[in-house]
Amino acid sequence: MKLTETDWAKKSPRVTAMALAAVVAVGLSVAAPAVLPSDCHAQSRRNLPPSARYVAGTGQGFVLDVTGSRPLLRFDRSTEIWVLRPAPAPRGDIVYRNDNGDQVLRVTADGGMTLYTTTAPQGSPVSPSGEAAPLLAPALTAVQLWNYIIRQSDRASRALGRLVVVDVDIQPGSEAVAADALSTAVDAIARMARSPALRREADKIRRIEIVDQGRSQVIFARGTLRIVIEPRAGVAGRPSSARIVRVVADDVLSR
Repeated sequence: MKLTETDWAKKSPRVTAMALAAVVAVGLSVAAPAVLPSDCHAQSRRNLPPSARYVAGTGQGFVLDVTGSRPLLRFDRSTEIWVLRPAPAPRGDIVYRNDNGDQVLRVTADGGMTLYTTTAPQGSPVSPSGEAAPLLAPALTAVQLWNYIIRQSDRASRALGRLVVVDVDIQPGSEAVAADALSTAVDAIARMARSPALRREADKIRRIEIVDQGRSQVIFARGTLRIVIEPRAGVAGRPSSARIVRVVADDVLSR
């Protein structure tokens, strides 16, 4: 089923700052992340509890979950789950990067940890703060998914102060990753809209498209932010907000 901007306006005249078209299917499945080579996966868990909360010296808290096939991280007061890619480093350390290539964590052979963020690019020492539940995508009914798409559409439109069209065209079974990809895209738009250096780039976005046919990627052209997801890869099957920001900024700056 696909609803157009006109259809939605008829259904909810109170909401005038959004337009969306979405496929809504009954049921929701969460696919497991893609599997890493066993040796790299084993190293990524080294000396780390399965899922725990940590606090950096800057005060930034986060949950790191290594129970699955890829390490997952979520910062406090954020809904985005970052999929990390471990790689060996000198002295037996392991460096964890996001899909944009940014270093996020560094873990020493004895379990010492350093967090790298935009506010602490040189790194901030991390201390454990207790156990935490694994990071899982929430299960949604078809109605809940529909309402979620509406909220994200409204959030994007409010961030830019004008209409942002959202078009979600997926097959049954892709709902969880599609919803997560949409939320991540809107996170990227909101972040760019708040940044004086990136606001001009954010203003170029007129439409968000989420599709599930092809390899995971993000493309920005002629005002359309197109995100291709791979549902079977779980949260690893969609781009991070950092990657989305880079693609949009690179496209605008190349003009």
